[in-house]
Amino acid sequence: MLNRLAPQSPDALLALIKLHAADERADKVDLGVGVYRTGQGATPVFGAIKAAEQRLVDTQDSKSYLGPEGDMGFVNALMPYIFGEDATMGGRIQGMQTPGGTGAVRLALALASKAGMTRLYMGTPSWPNHAQIIGDLDLEWSAFDHANPDGTANLDAVLAAIRGAGPDEGVLLHGCCHNPTGIDYSADDWAAIGDAFVESGAFPIIDTAYQGLGHGMEEDAAGLRSVLAKVPEAFIAYSCDKNFGLYRDRVGAFYVMAAEGGDVLDTAFSNANALARASWSMPPDHGAAAVRMILRDRDLTAQWQDELDQMRTRMRQVRERLAAAGTAGSVDLTPLGGQNGLFSVLPVSKEQVAALRDKHGVYMAGSGRINVAGLTMDNIDKFIDALADVTG
Repeated sequence: MLNRLAPQSPDALLALIKLHAADERADKVDLGVGVYRTGQGATPVFGAIKAAEQRLVDTQDSKSYLGPEGDMGFVNALMPYIFGEDATMGGRIQGMQTPGGTGAVRLALALASKAGMTRLYMGTPSWPNHAQIIGDLDLEWSAFDHANPDGTANLDAVLAAIRGAGPDEGVLLHGCCHNPTGIDYSADDWAAIGDAFVESGAFPIIDTAYQGLGHGMEEDAAGLRSVLAKVPEAFIAYSCDKNFGLYRDRVGAFYVMAAEGGDVLDTAFSNANALARASWSMPPDHGAAAVRMILRDRDLTAQWQDELDQMRTRMRQVRERLAAAGTAGSVDLTPLGGQNGLFSVLPVSKEQVAALRDKHGVYMAGSGRINVAGLTMDNIDKFIDALADVTG
């Protein structure tokens, strides 16, 4: 049987990690892997997480199964941060825990397909795993342009896709801090997006993986909330991997907003639970339990929010420094100052990316995506000079 399998290309970013690890140059720069780094290049465990984990060690009295819905205390504790004061929208929103944001996206698309979604529209470029999940589920999909060449959102293309989608079709959007471009929609853009969904009846699926890394927890949720205030139904995929630093613990949640609560939501989650049971049985508990402890404790919540603020401030400083440099060779860096989150895409060729790696020890994705958190005040000038050298 195994002889029937065709070889698959290795994940490009995982291959990049190996190349960077094998590079013996002391001044090498890693802009590839999508994790936050401090000004010293570390990816630390949040202090609030450490404190919550210690409480788990001291008080957790069982490792028994939780069920396919996971830790509902965690799911419910997150909801006010995502959806606002009326977190359930009058009983119209319900959620469940998933293995990371990836599990939430997978569950959202699988459930949408089971509910009769005939086609999905997705802005490109997008997180590469979106397309892989879509392909693995064998979904029909169409692309639209998310970004303009000047580093702004292509709102015309977004609205055209939504307005052209039918009631049995879905549109996948990023809630904030777009991966890979960092190009977000303005408040006016989100208002127009919500109106377009109302006009077409298309189904919104919103992937929110970076809340708090753009302008703040409330600010980064504003677009999502704007759309949900207008539409009758939506799916929301959520990740705590970045804003709680829980990458390897795989902490996410999936939420459904229905036109009304009650039987409709119960039926939706009977199907979601069945899909989850067949996919991962039940999600890992540890990271979600730590988040629940943080969000139920005022002091730990304040500590977490302060640590998140520090992350966001550092990334904003890096973006401002890049934007202040103006151009590096043929690359205009000024748009990066107005973008958000971990990622941006530079207009460089694969050959130039290879030259950056070979000549200067600067590692980045072949698409031109960089993780701005890989830059520090110690290596940012080296990066700008290297970029000018290979693109000048």
